[in-house]
Amino acid sequence: MASPFATGIYGLASATSWGAGDFSGGLATKRAPVYTVAAVSKVASLGAMLLLAWLRAEQIPSPHILVWAGAAGVAGAVGLMSLYQALAIGMMGTVAPVSAVIAASIPVVFAALSVGFPTGWQFAGFVLAIVAVWFISRPAPAAAGVPPIPPGSGLGLAALAGVGFGGFYIFISLARAEAVFWPLATSQFFTLAAVLAAAGAVAAARRTGAARLPVRAVPLMLLAGLLDAGGNAFFLLAEHAGRLDVAAVLASLYPASTVILARVILKERVTGVQLWGIVTALASLPLIVG
Repeated sequence: MASPFATGIYGLASATSWGAGDFSGGLATKRAPVYTVAAVSKVASLGAMLLLAWLRAEQIPSPHILVWAGAAGVAGAVGLMSLYQALAIGMMGTVAPVSAVIAASIPVVFAALSVGFPTGWQFAGFVLAIVAVWFISRPAPAAAGVPPIPPGSGLGLAALAGVGFGGFYIFISLARAEAVFWPLATSQFFTLAAVLAAAGAVAAARRTGAARLPVRAVPLMLLAGLLDAGGNAFFLLAEHAGRLDVAAVLASLYPASTVILARVILKERVTGVQLWGIVTALASLPLIVG
């Protein structure tokens, strides 16, 4: 039975956990190569899912459930690696919002076609939330003296990242089973395999050796992985409790968590646009949950 309130709570918990994971992963990336951070964090995510599946004595789902979960893992890996590359070559203030908005919009369209349109108030909430994601994801203007980035750089990869994350939302929702953690463990395994394959290909192309593993960054990597696992689990619970589009739009508010943590811990400035985005996100919640 659908529970809008439970969907709202789990969706916001997913956003909070994913945003905190991105914050931890971002700090780790300042100390270690990005593929190393991604790989170690995914090992932690996979380990957490396997442990929870064992503790709950979950039965391994049928093969077709695991196939959808594997597809979710591959889509998530495509989104993750495309976003990292887009952020490296493009304007963060454009790349991050584009990827997040596309990721939130795809499940809305899919849910409308598969289970029917949301209510008018929910749709209005979706629009507000997507606008909020765009505002929150925009960082402060670049400092004086920073070389300008050509307009449009990285937008293609940002769009691909959004498609990848949107695909994760849809595919993991199709991995419906009594089990929660086995499908998530499967998706994490395929994400890890894709990240390792990409890292190996990059190392071979650049003719570099294995990436270094700074010990002091490992706790942050592990924390990022555990928080990512929590975000995945809460998202799946949100989707099971209600509509996919509601769960996906609420979970896509994760940049707010990252921005707030950066303000509290790193004392980074919250811009006026980001503040308006947070206010808009709060205004969207009662409309979406109903």
